[in-house]
Amino acid sequence: MTHIHGSDRTQMLLLPEAVDDYVSADNPVRFIDAFVNGLDLAAAGFGRVLPKATGRPGYAPADLLKLYIYGYLNRVRSSRRLEAETHRNIEVIGLLGHLKPDFKTIADFRKDNKKAFRQVFREFVLLCRQLDLFGRELLAVDGTRIKAVNNKDRNFTRSTLTTYVKEADERLEKYLKRLDEGDGEENASGTGSGGPGTKDLAEKIAAIQGKRDRYKAMLKTLDQTGESQISLTDPDSRAMAAMTKVGVGYNIQVAVDVKHKLIVEQAVSNQVLDMGLLHQTAEPARAILGVDVIDVVPDKGYFKFEDIEACEKAGLVPHVPKPQRGAAVRQGFFAKDEFRYDADQDVYVCPAGAKLHPLYKSKSRDNTKIDYANRVACKDCTLKTRCTANAYRRVSRLENEAVLDRMAARLKARPDILDRRRDSVEHPFGSIKQWMNQGAFLMKGLDKVRAEFSLTALVYNLRRAINILGMGRLMATVQG
Repeated sequence: MTHIHGSDRTQMLLLPEAVDDYVSADNPVRFIDAFVNGLDLAAAGFGRVLPKATGRPGYAPADLLKLYIYGYLNRVRSSRRLEAETHRNIEVIGLLGHLKPDFKTIADFRKDNKKAFRQVFREFVLLCRQLDLFGRELLAVDGTRIKAVNNKDRNFTRSTLTTYVKEADERLEKYLKRLDEGDGEENASGTGSGGPGTKDLAEKIAAIQGKRDRYKAMLKTLDQTGESQISLTDPDSRAMAAMTKVGVGYNIQVAVDVKHKLIVEQAVSNQVLDMGLLHQTAEPARAILGVDVIDVVPDKGYFKFEDIEACEKAGLVPHVPKPQRGAAVRQGFFAKDEFRYDADQDVYVCPAGAKLHPLYKSKSRDNTKIDYANRVACKDCTLKTRCTANAYRRVSRLENEAVLDRMAARLKARPDILDRRRDSVEHPFGSIKQWMNQGAFLMKGLDKVRAEFSLTALVYNLRRAINILGMGRLMATVQG
């Protein structure tokens, strides 16, 4: 028995006459080619779709878009690596018709058309809708953080800058005191000029003063812009919450249809928390799915009254679990949920069975808050030590808090909906970060990062569609 051996490299071969013969009929390259050819790139916002009458010819946007979709689909995002693929990858050679753009041309295309990639993503979502890949009955919404091109050491918050300035002042005071003591000793000994130690101290003082001036300049910038932090490498990136395990990055939001775990809508922001992002993520998804009303389920990080109310008004039926917040919860007292609201009598019933009546009313710009209490009942209550440390317990309610009551009833009726959210929305993030190996962005700036993630979401949906339907049905749709 022997091993399997290859042929001699110098042996003459009769190769196929066309590059296309090397690409199988079910290769995703064929769909990418047909899909991009069917797009109206000018309407999508791509530049240079129509060539100019004079000057040096440029590459067609369609060819460069095909290259990027192919690259992201095959975990190749770098412009230099994409350039290398145009020279050695037979699929890319066939896709581009032997074109070999240099890496700068490739990189400039993504940079110059950064706002157009989002429309390409939406065109594929519309294709998925045409193929009946969306259930259009439940959207799962969630966010994740992806690292930016900005080291944590190059990000400064107002509090850290204030601390650094204070530490620099303390060190300066210490070194200046040592410098004065050295000068006094030299004058007493009659040596006159400072020695090497004095020179080293002067250099250290100058260095610390330079750092302190830079810190103060950044604090001044924060005061002028009203921001809470500043990043030096990528100015748009932000330090994320510690629980996200991403030092400095961007907040990625997706709305996923639970039928096949396809992304319907995606957005990138530099907001640290998810709170307040539910409506602006889910509403475009509802619109593109073409439904009047749809259920929406995020996690408790999205719980914000104004956002939930906006969802109801827009045809989104929210199912947001309520987090346990407030001073009473922090101090170990009864949470508000343990006080039952009786709408007919407009009272709260406390855990001891007493009724709390409307006592105080305060108005803000957006809402009216009512405080409920029962001073007499609290005075002799046996559960008071578990309820409040004050003379009596107050329970606050917004004037239109019925929105939250309706949502609580919906969640109680569908306890499994939170598990459906987790099973659906975690799949895209796991695939993007692990299988697609996209745990960090390559570009700097919010608009450019949005272009990057639009490509990422597009190819995630493309891979899912291929796995669900197969290349045959996809090709028949775009060619049909």
